[in-house]
Amino acid sequence: MGSTDGFQYRALYPYRKEREEDIDLLPGDILVVSKGALQALGFKDGDEQTPNQIGWILGVNERTKQKGDFPGTYVEYVGPVKISVPSHRPRVQRPLPATPGASGCRLPEALEQGSPLLELQEQFSPPELAPPLLVKLVEAIEKKGVDSEMLYRTSGSELRQALRTDWTLGDLEPFDVHSLCEALRGYLQDLPSPVVPVAVHGDILRILQEIPQPENCRKQLLLALESPAVPLQNTLTLQFLLRHLGKVSQQAESNSLHPRALGEIFGPLLLRLPGASPELSPDFSVLFLEMLLQTKELEPEQLPPALPPKPPKPKPSAASLANGNSVSLQDAEWYWGDISREEVNEKLRDTPDGTFLVRDASSKIQGEYTLTLRKGGNNKLIKIFHREGKYGFSEPLTFGSVVELITHYRHESLAQYNAKLDTRLLYPISKYQQDQVVKEDSVEAVGEQLKVYHQQYQDKSWEYDLLYEEYTRTSQELQMKRTAIEAFNETIKIFEEQCQTQEKCSKEYIERFRREGNEKEVQRILMNSEKLKSRITEIHDSKMKLEQDLKKQASENREIDKRMNSLKPDLMQLRKLRDQYLVWLTQKGARQKKINEWLGIKNETEDQYSMMDDEEELPHHEERTWYVGKINRLQAEEMLCGKRDGTFLIRESSQKGCYACSVVVDGDTKHCVIYKTATGYGFAEPYNLYASLKDLVLHYKHTSLVQHNDSLNVTLAHPVLSQPPAR
Repeated sequence: MGSTDGFQYRALYPYRKEREEDIDLLPGDILVVSKGALQALGFKDGDEQTPNQIGWILGVNERTKQKGDFPGTYVEYVGPVKISVPSHRPRVQRPLPATPGASGCRLPEALEQGSPLLELQEQFSPPELAPPLLVKLVEAIEKKGVDSEMLYRTSGSELRQALRTDWTLGDLEPFDVHSLCEALRGYLQDLPSPVVPVAVHGDILRILQEIPQPENCRKQLLLALESPAVPLQNTLTLQFLLRHLGKVSQQAESNSLHPRALGEIFGPLLLRLPGASPELSPDFSVLFLEMLLQTKELEPEQLPPALPPKPPKPKPSAASLANGNSVSLQDAEWYWGDISREEVNEKLRDTPDGTFLVRDASSKIQGEYTLTLRKGGNNKLIKIFHREGKYGFSEPLTFGSVVELITHYRHESLAQYNAKLDTRLLYPISKYQQDQVVKEDSVEAVGEQLKVYHQQYQDKSWEYDLLYEEYTRTSQELQMKRTAIEAFNETIKIFEEQCQTQEKCSKEYIERFRREGNEKEVQRILMNSEKLKSRITEIHDSKMKLEQDLKKQASENREIDKRMNSLKPDLMQLRKLRDQYLVWLTQKGARQKKINEWLGIKNETEDQYSMMDDEEELPHHEERTWYVGKINRLQAEEMLCGKRDGTFLIRESSQKGCYACSVVVDGDTKHCVIYKTATGYGFAEPYNLYASLKDLVLHYKHTSLVQHNDSLNVTLAHPVLSQPPAR
């Protein structure tokens, strides 16, 4: 087949084919079109440079080798090229799709209209860690539990069918875990492009074939996924999913979802094979995900071989640590007995590294226990073995009791046992802690301690904010550099093609000029060729320097992220302590003015409520002014429509056994759940301590809800059914 003139176009947007004769596009794809094909459609010279006016164009995608129609509105003109003659066929007229982005429609609007999912790069951006839709589904699944026997193995749920036409996620509480799992799988399936791009398939295949050792293979796979060819959003999404699947794998005894099973379910969704490929077997994507999940960190009770512990140093015994009295295991504050792993996870949620507790082992074998330790933002489970009256984490067992073992590691690092656990047992989760949180015995002493905790919280918050700003800035720079590297790649490709074209053409001219004895022209041609090659080398060097900068900055960005994550538990702990002291002071009748002084808040004007609190004239005392019984959210919003900020009502919640508070904030109605627990009513722990709804309403008449939610900077000021005061 001879060659003919043609043109190259570059895809600017992704396109999923709607008809059999179409071809798929991804941004950056190079499309080749025959000049004859355009002329056959009635277009003249020069029209090729405005593909948006041509309409549907017949061509070949060089990446996928697909031949078919693509929309001219989705591509840009690159330049002329010599190609083999392709055939063309008559087509019926069809409307063009609108140019993506032309209407300014982004993710929320597209989803409201029931449009297909957008690319990951358009769904979110750092510092977000994953697409909001995905985060919402995963949180809902993990909240309901990942130990179900049929997890991720059901299909055809109502939620999944509904999401095929509308990806807006409302209240997920009514749906069971299987419907949510099917929706998550559907989300990954409906993404226009897979989470793992085709560009790194070759590297992944080479690693899987050449590196048999699982841990080394996993490390190399993670390095390959940090390639500039993988967009940042894809990397973050994959990391988020791996964390979730790791939690699922930890429950393999219940759900039977070992790494291999998860690989079979999720591998083809994350790493889609581009059609029939002789090099890539169907097991390729399965093995890829299985290898990523085969990490010892995901199997906390199967820790690597450990060093035996050093002999205990002479130090105070367990007895002396307990105010001089011998402490039995049953009396130890950190021993919780027979509680489930889920309860342990809840108790250690958002706690700093070094926090720990001990429970009975799930094996139920007499004398065996499990230590759960917070490390690196995750819970590490360590089995405590028992034989012939001795205890320990590994052979030889040298401790006379569990109390002695725990006491030892409260002073010595667990790195003695496992090099990865370089921390001591610092903060016990005490089963007596609710009575011991506030240890001071006077209002003044509690206030001074509140001042200390508040200052520590502010200092940590300031440090976190600085890191967050730096992380956001570097994330944006990384994305710009990745875009620049892509531009370098395209530029290099164009220059190399020009170089090849020049070499082909130059040979004929050089031979002719040499026959004619025109050495000057020969030298001019050779000089131009050298200049072009020199320019390509310069561009290559610039690209390599940029890639090195990108790698260094990506490493620094990961370090910032680690530091931010290490601060989060401390922030949560300090806020929790501060809030518990605030609750104690409020219960003891401390005035808000004095509390503000301890918190460093200026009392610019005397609080009006402080003069009204002692009077019985407040409408809040009349339950009928704010309690409206069983109405839904929409009815509540209708009642509060047009009311001033702080207007509120209390109603029955759709959550069984709970109530809901609906309040006007910045002209909009917000809703929050009121929990009814054994300790009382409240919006969240440790605030569930009000004896009645009335007590709760009176408290939040003068205390802002902002302490529970940053967007609720409002008090329950105006009962919806009360009469406005006479003017």
